[in-house]
Amino acid sequence: MFEERIEKAAELFKSGFNCSQSVVLAFADMYGFTQEQAARMAASFGGGIGRMRQTCGAACGMFLLAGLETGATDPKDREGKGANYAVVQELAAEFKKRNGSTICAELLGLKKPEERTEQYYAKRPCVRMVEEAARIWAEYLENRRSV
Repeated sequence: MFEERIEKAAELFKSGFNCSQSVVLAFADMYGFTQEQAARMAASFGGGIGRMRQTCGAACGMFLLAGLETGATDPKDREGKGANYAVVQELAAEFKKRNGSTICAELLGLKKPEERTEQYYAKRPCVRMVEEAARIWAEYLENRRSV
């Protein structure tokens, strides 16, 4: 059911959207967001959050989706906040297990951005990170909805 969304995330990245946008855009319609709203919402998280090479943007996109799915909306809802944070921690652990890290610089083996050329894609795992984040999110949704 979600395989199309995983493929869409990879295609969005290849078309020029950043890693975070690609993951969020692939699922945005499920949460009532337009493509423009989703692209803006996730825009700052690419390149390891604003190209600072911190937390992987694809993982950030997945965490943003977790907020849309399970985020608390009442500022006094401590239980809801905790439940959402537990989901984010679970997703992060799975991402790290599959990819070795959640840190952009570690995943890429570099500190500064490079132009997206064929050579870039040949040596950088960004498309795979986007696919993996989308896949982990899809698996989470499938497991959650089958319970």
